[in-house]
Amino acid sequence: MPKERQYAIVFAGGGTGGHIVPIIAIAREIRKINPTLFTFAYLGPRDTFEDLLLSQEGITTHYIAAGKVRRYWGIGSFLQNLLDVFVKTPLGILQAFYHLFFLAPDVIVSKGGYGSLPVVLASRLFGIPLFLHESDIAPGLSNRIVAKFALEIFVSFPNTLHVPAKNLILVGNPIRQEMLAGSKDVARDIFHLEEKKPLLLFLGGSQGSTPLNDMLLAILNDILNDFEIIHQTGTGTFSQVKKEARVVVQEDRWLCYHPVSFLKEQELRHAFASADFVISRAGSGFIFEIAALGKPSILIPLPHAAQNHQAQNAYAYAKTGACIVMEEANLTPRFFLEKLRTLFEDPQEQDRMRVAALAFAKPNAARIIAHYVADYLSSSIKP
Repeated sequence: MPKERQYAIVFAGGGTGGHIVPIIAIAREIRKINPTLFTFAYLGPRDTFEDLLLSQEGITTHYIAAGKVRRYWGIGSFLQNLLDVFVKTPLGILQAFYHLFFLAPDVIVSKGGYGSLPVVLASRLFGIPLFLHESDIAPGLSNRIVAKFALEIFVSFPNTLHVPAKNLILVGNPIRQEMLAGSKDVARDIFHLEEKKPLLLFLGGSQGSTPLNDMLLAILNDILNDFEIIHQTGTGTFSQVKKEARVVVQEDRWLCYHPVSFLKEQELRHAFASADFVISRAGSGFIFEIAALGKPSILIPLPHAAQNHQAQNAYAYAKTGACIVMEEANLTPRFFLEKLRTLFEDPQEQDRMRVAALAFAKPNAARIIAHYVADYLSSSIKP
C-alpha cells in the first residue's frame, strides 16, 4: 500500500511572541484536521524563547538574518538601516532560499513582520503559494509589500488599513483554544488565591512592562485594599518588583498580591478564567484572548509600537464598548486607581463590557485559517 503523501507547511514570522502564538494556534488546528498529513517548519530570526515554544509543538526552526527599517531619526538608526536593508535583508533572502530549497514546502503561511519578508521574497522564486495573516489594524511595512502576492489575506480587524480588498477575509487573530478552558479551581491552587476581593490580572506582554510595573507599585498598597492581583512582571524585572512590593505593601494585604515573572500557557489560561478584570498592553493577541473570554479590560497601548499599531488596535476595540483605553503618557497612578474603583461601583457597566467583548470575539480564527490552508492543499496538489 503506498504511503500517504505529507504536505509541508512553512510558517514565517517577525520574531515576537505576537507572531509565534498565532502560528502555534494555526498549527494545532491543522493537526486536528489530520495529525499525520502535515509537517511544519518555521523560518525567521533567531530567538531562544520562540525556539522553545515552537519545538514543543513539533515545529522545526530554521533561522535567517532579517533587517528592519527604523523610523526614528539619528545617525545611529540611519547607519543601522543601511546595514539592515543592504546586508541583512539580502543575506536573509539567500538563507531563506537555501532552506526553502531543501524543505520544499507546499505552502507558506506568513504572520508578517520584518523577519517574514526574506522568506516570502525567496518563496516567490520557487512559486510557492502564500497565505498571509495580519494581526493589527495598521499593517507593518513587510505585509504591505507582500500582500499582493498572497492567495488569501486574513485580517483581525474590520477596516484594516493598507491591504488590497481582493482576497481579504476577516477572521480575527488566531488564539489557542486551550486558553478558553481555564479553571478557577486550578487557579486557586496555582496562585494561592484568597478569593475575597475582585481579581485583577495585570499583563505587560511577554517581556513585562516597566512603566506598568512602576505605576502599579506606586499604588500597590492602596489597590490591594480593594482588589486581589495577579501581576505578570516580566522575567528581567521580577526580583526587583517583588522586592519593592515587599517594602510598600502592608503585611495583612500581602496575601492578595501574586507576582509572576511570566505566565506560561497552562498558567495564563487559569489566570484568565479567574480574573474579573484585565489590565493589558494592546497587542492583538491579548485583545482577542480577552475578548474570547468576555473579560472587561483597560488597555494601555505601547507608545512606541511600529505604525502606532497598539493604539489603533486598542481604539478599534474600544469602539465596541468592550474596554477602556488609557494612554501611557496620560496615565497617573491615582487616576488609574480611581477609574478602577468607579468601574467596580457600576456592575452594569462591567456587564455591558463583557457582552461587547464576546460580541467582538472571533475564537475560531485559527480553525478557519487551518481549513483554508488544508482545503487548498488537498484540492490543488496531487497526492
